Amino acid sequence: MPELFDHRLRALRRDRAVRSGVETFLYDRAFDDCMDRLADVREIFADALLVGCVNPDWPGRVGAANVSIVDPSPLMAQDAGGQCADLESLPFDGEQFDLVVTIGLLDTANELRLAAAALSLVLKPGGLLLGAIAGGNSLPGLRRAMLAADAVTGQTTAHVHPRIEATSLAQLLSASGFVEPVVDVDRVDLRYGSLDGLVRDLRKMGMTNILTARSHRPLARASLQAARASFLNGQDRAVEQVEILHFAAWKPDTKF
Repeated sequence: MPELFDHRLRALRRDRAVRSGVETFLYDRAFDDCMDRLADVREIFADALLVGCVNPDWPGRVGAANVSIVDPSPLMAQDAGGQCADLESLPFDGEQFDLVVTIGLLDTANELRLAAAALSLVLKPGGLLLGAIAGGNSLPGLRRAMLAADAVTGQTTAHVHPRIEATSLAQLLSASGFVEPVVDVDRVDLRYGSLDGLVRDLRKMGMTNILTARSHRPLARASLQAARASFLNGQDRAVEQVEILHFAAWKPDTKF
């Protein structure tokens, strides 16, 4: 079976975002929430791992004595002073970190259980996992627009990523050995004067389509016009929504 996501393309798309200037406003919002949660935890974290780093300023804000960084994009990893690596194959020994923070990567893992297990593996007993991903109800306007585009040709193709729901994410963390999982939903409304504006931002975030089963042909003019019209739906500006799932969980402390 082919993998759901093309990870080579994900790295290329994130590299392209670096070259054009990464749009970080959604990523920063998610990271800020993680830091707010971290401030409420009365723990001292000596060794932290940051998985996914679109903003080179993030490592300095984690607050741990030692911060390791990995990102699947060679350019993002380089800018943050980290290593290029995938979530499902982290280059670390087991039980190495007190804290793991991961932003915007778990939702494009091909093996969710393997990725969650990898995060658990590198944490020390009693360690904390914090993170955020796009949730299952993200980008409804874009989804409708792509359905309108497909209706023109009568052929359906994969345009938008399937994503995990909040309840499923909590269950995944529990099944991976984490305890006290908490998942909160942050719904962010974004206003755009055109579909092209949304796509431009997604491209600068490195968040465009990386599905293995995606079409390799650009939309025909008639399909693109239908998508644009559906997105605005007769309005001057459309409201698009991104659902951010914030999650936190602990690795059991085996000393007790």
